Amino acid sequence: MTQRLDAATQVGASNANKGVSSGARKRRTSWTPAWVPYAQAAPLALVFFLFFVLPLVATFVVSFWNYTEYSIEPAFVLSNYQDVFYGCFSGSSGLCTTFATYLSTLKFVAIVWAVTLFIGFTVAYFLAFHIRTLPMQIALFMVCTIPFWTSNVIRMISWIPLLGRNGLVNETLASIGLVDAPIEWLLYSDFAVALALVHLYTLFMVVPIFNSMMRIDRALIEAAYDAGASGWQTLTNVIIPLVKPGILIGSIFVVTIVTGDYLTIGIMGGQQIASVGKTIQTQINFLQFPIAAANAIVLLAVVLLTIWGMLRLVDIRKEL
Repeated sequence: MTQRLDAATQVGASNANKGVSSGARKRRTSWTPAWVPYAQAAPLALVFFLFFVLPLVATFVVSFWNYTEYSIEPAFVLSNYQDVFYGCFSGSSGLCTTFATYLSTLKFVAIVWAVTLFIGFTVAYFLAFHIRTLPMQIALFMVCTIPFWTSNVIRMISWIPLLGRNGLVNETLASIGLVDAPIEWLLYSDFAVALALVHLYTLFMVVPIFNSMMRIDRALIEAAYDAGASGWQTLTNVIIPLVKPGILIGSIFVVTIVTGDYLTIGIMGGQQIASVGKTIQTQINFLQFPIAAANAIVLLAVVLLTIWGMLRLVDIRKEL
């Protein structure tokens, strides 16, 4: 009998608490005007509209304008997009200029993505699982960010005294007798471009992967070892599946940035390597804004298609 009374008392108290909490929620809801959430989101929405949506719409509109050597005329013509893909569907042998340029750009995207993923995952794994103390993790993470304290141009130019024909690397190799003549492909080549891009954008892969690894429950890893899993099995069956959101976010950062990069390819490639960003920059320099805008829209479509493909592989909303 006493147990029944105690149970009834607990149920009554629980119902009372639920009633109080629901009443408090109703009072808070009734006192909150409907426009408050919109007012809170308005500043960010305004910034997003002014600095992203509006320029994008303007670029799309200008891509249909007509231009001559001396003027730009508001119009609605498709000649700019026809010029972008000129010769691509004529059936002639060989790649057209646009496809060849995109192929060159995507080659660097694939190389840089693979290398930054390997380096970023390795560095993040070391910081997350081999460094036990938080102060040391923060200190080593700050070391990774030190290159970002200088501009991209300075970091790129710093490779020239190292990789040049009379640079430190060639002089060192010659002094120890490994080469008889300077190695020409170290600078102003595909190798130099890929090296500089990896140097510039590896941190964009380290940060999201490290963040995902720090959120992994260490009990899952201990349970895998207790179940007899090896280190490789734990890595492939536990850690990598749980780090997929970080890998996806880092991949989106690296792919989108490298796809539109023209400064690194121009400097480290000696202005001799084609890329989509370099093409757009050249057209802007010659004041050919409509065709540059058309190229930019096509590039945006390619980037969005690539991101869509990545998001199809990982449902980031479910994973997060």
